Amino acid sequence: MKSSTFMLLTVTQLKFNMINIILAEITTDPTILNELSKDKDWLVRWYVADNPNTSPETLDSLSKDEDLGVRRWVAQNPNTTSETLKQMTIVEDDEDIKRRIKRNSNCSEETYKYLSALEILKTLTKPST
Repeated sequence: MKSSTFMLLTVTQLKFNMINIILAEITTDPTILNELSKDKDWLVRWYVADNPNTSPETLDSLSKDEDLGVRRWVAQNPNTTSETLKQMTIVEDDEDIKRRIKRNSNCSEETYKYLSALEILKTLTKPST
């Protein structure tokens, strides 16, 4: 009896997560996206961060998300502000995030130059083999 109750709860939770994932991917409503950005499922937040209708404020909040994948999508979202991208540059160590920030059309010239300088420094300080 306990295992069937567990299975029912698991299936119910899976259906709920799938609905939220689909909604995060297709909705154009920034208010709904903001609510979904608080979902405990990283995959829901991942789709919110990738959605071009997500507000800059929601993206700023997601830029501090515990999940690396969520932050990667924030870095390339066209609604992410130059200020959020600058802040991400300061706190992020992930090279993929830095590449995504540089490719974002909202990346300021200052941030772009800073990231380029970091790449050069990394190349110069890399031990030769």
